[in-house]
Amino acid sequence: MTYQTIIHEKRESVAWITLDRPAELNAVNLQMLQELSTALAEIAADASQKVLVLTGAGRAFCAGADLKALRGAMDAAPGEPNFSDLTLSTLSLLRHMPKPVLGALNGLTIAGGLELAMCCDLLVGAASAKIGDGHANFGVFPGGGGAAVLPRRIGLERAKQLLFTGDLMSAAQMQAWGLLNEVVADAELQSAVTAMATRMAAKSPLVLRRMKAVADRAMDQTLELALRDEQLECLQHTRSHDFREGLAAYGEKRAPAFRGI
Repeated sequence: MTYQTIIHEKRESVAWITLDRPAELNAVNLQMLQELSTALAEIAADASQKVLVLTGAGRAFCAGADLKALRGAMDAAPGEPNFSDLTLSTLSLLRHMPKPVLGALNGLTIAGGLELAMCCDLLVGAASAKIGDGHANFGVFPGGGGAAVLPRRIGLERAKQLLFTGDLMSAAQMQAWGLLNEVVADAELQSAVTAMATRMAAKSPLVLRRMKAVADRAMDQTLELALRDEQLECLQHTRSHDFREGLAAYGEKRAPAFRGI
């Protein structure tokens, strides 16, 4: 499929989506949401795309919602695409992607861009990236997890600081606060994320999918329930090809040939 606002590439077994409106700092409009939804559904269904990387073109990862598009969406007639509903459904597709999702934050990551980033499992930032929640600067309320998810990622008090001030923080500061897993030199971002994604893509897709699901569910469970959930998933996993193949490969001192089943 030909896209106008994103680039979807398959680099060996890693899918890359690049937000591609650099002149608009990759601000999200209706077309981008629609194209993202299509690409995400394709990646989720394609077993050969084992890991997803999300990044941006130019000097921004994503500066949030295109406010012009948002104003137009307020006047949408009944039956026309609804910006808010499409935002929620698209972010849900990304947040519940059954494969590992890496965010490569190449530059400005603000408001809706931060909400997109927080749908990723791991975040790697370029050293020059600036990150924050700018909703309050324009009297806009976050609708994709800015207020609901950010406290879970960096703690309530730090989240309130970002939400209430609209300030941008350095990548180093956001790593110290726990949002970013790594910060690398700008010129090394692509290579660092590629190396990380490639390592993940070599693992059992079934193990990764099941570990991600259990870890995500554990955030809303007591420890006892989370451990029980893990035990049940583990029992189910012992019946899989990948489990048997991994043990066989270890015993035969060879690389495993995982099939994701």
